[in-house]
Amino acid sequence: MHDAFSSSLGQGWPQLADLALAFVLTSLIGLERRAKRKSAGLRTHALVGLGAALFMLVSKYGFADLMDADNVSFDPSRIAAQVVSGVGFLGGGLIFVRRDVVRGLTTAAIVWVSAAVGMACGAGLPLLALAVVALHFLTVWGFTKLGDHLPDVEPSRLLLTYEEGRGVLRTALGHCTERGFAVTETQVTQDARDARATQDDVGDDVARAPRTRLTLAVAGEGSVPELVAELIEIPGMLAVNARQPGMSGE
Repeated sequence: MHDAFSSSLGQGWPQLADLALAFVLTSLIGLERRAKRKSAGLRTHALVGLGAALFMLVSKYGFADLMDADNVSFDPSRIAAQVVSGVGFLGGGLIFVRRDVVRGLTTAAIVWVSAAVGMACGAGLPLLALAVVALHFLTVWGFTKLGDHLPDVEPSRLLLTYEEGRGVLRTALGHCTERGFAVTETQVTQDARDARATQDDVGDDVARAPRTRLTLAVAGEGSVPELVAELIEIPGMLAVNARQPGMSGE
């Protein structure tokens, strides 16, 4: 039975080992995402890697019976190309914009890397797959810590637009402190007594409430995008726009 199983081209123990390696490596990536409570976690990355590995194995062995057939031509690499395109659509579904804040870019990129790891395992390139997984952890852990220690030439600036009289600013300053930021400057850009939200901006329910527009200059080792994501969830906060040092506004 063992010999019969191993003799079937593309369906032997080496191919099962490739699938298992893809499953283990991409599960490690998924565990890191799960620990950070991202939308695509353990199951997503494991399944993406496993599926990509299977597609590669099908690409390598699935058409062996047609190799000697007349008038038949095929390119096994086309399946690999379609995997890349398909994962691009999956990654696009993880990226969303809410109140001018883009979230999910890193997770989408990591799903793409998981697919590449699975494809490498399916192609019989385990050393490359291991190297990419190691570099993944270096990127998400090492680069984050490295970035925290890089000096900023100037502080990041947050433009807050919020309803007056709801304690929004006090809550926002608390979030800044919890995230490791110090507020170095504040500037009111629109007087609260004169500023009114228009119906075109925020809708009928908020149009009658006075609002304040305040610029905060913050400096620290925390993540500005994560801080912005927290601030926009504060009740009474209407908009948060961030300008970090070196940003081009793209």
